[in-house]
Amino acid sequence: MTLRTAGIHHITSFVTDPQRNVDFYAGILGLRMVKQTINFDAPEVYHLYFGNEGGSPGTIVTFFPQPGSRKGVIGAGQLGITVFAVPPGALPFWEERLNRLNIHVEKAERFGEQLLRFTDYDGLRIELAEREEGAASTWEWDGITSAQAIKGFGGGVLFSGRPERTLHTIEHVLGLTRIGEEDGYVRFKADGDIGNIIDVNSRDLPRGIGGAGTVHHIAWRAADFAEHEQWREQVEAAGFQPTPVIDRQYFHAVYFREDGGILFEIATDPPGFANDETAEQMGSKLMLPEWYEPQRELIQSNLLPIQVRKVEGK
Repeated sequence: MTLRTAGIHHITSFVTDPQRNVDFYAGILGLRMVKQTINFDAPEVYHLYFGNEGGSPGTIVTFFPQPGSRKGVIGAGQLGITVFAVPPGALPFWEERLNRLNIHVEKAERFGEQLLRFTDYDGLRIELAEREEGAASTWEWDGITSAQAIKGFGGGVLFSGRPERTLHTIEHVLGLTRIGEEDGYVRFKADGDIGNIIDVNSRDLPRGIGGAGTVHHIAWRAADFAEHEQWREQVEAAGFQPTPVIDRQYFHAVYFREDGGILFEIATDPPGFANDETAEQMGSKLMLPEWYEPQRELIQSNLLPIQVRKVEGK
């Protein structure tokens, strides 16, 4: 059986200051902070998750904020642009809001679609696109209603070091459908209704350098744990070297690096972010896996305090 992913599960990036990260994604973009935890491999670093009201797969953007970390360079071997989907008619609202909150916005177009383009405080590249597909977010914040709120991912733009190999992997390993080609971009569509449009920049690009302001990895959806095991087999059969299955508390993960240098992950939809706190409480306090609980006091003392707050503008 050849599996087909429904689209993006989550996207994870490196940033610097944790409070500014919260200010941008929760305070300005109006996403819900659905989980405060730590990098399980480096417990002195936060791992912050933002998404819709339930932290649904396809809406989750995550960060490793580390003050003083080196600045990265966006380029080949990375997800270069994260695209968020907003409801039809919402772009004028976002253009006004971002300008008022001192975020420089540019208008752009790709495949006939109008986009708003800007960067976060660390230089990560973001676009907003109006999409009919995908459920409206019910998380309201600072005047952002369901008529304007970010639904989740519209998709993303991959910057590959070997575009032809990346195109092959997207189509023949992940199972997306090629639907267009224009101005050096190849467009694919997954079966889901969110996080489902992937553009691959097919031109030669300088190599990226990991660090603050760059994407660490992009994760693709697996429907359940059984399908996840099948995904690992499919990736291995395609000639890649996937990691063993890793329990990340809120999903299971398998990682592999595709031939264009981009780190891919396959992540399960279950169990979700209400796995260790109620849906109402998600994101309100630091959550640790049980093996780190004995070190909670030490871990918290090494983390800067954060809070979700409104951001003032012009």
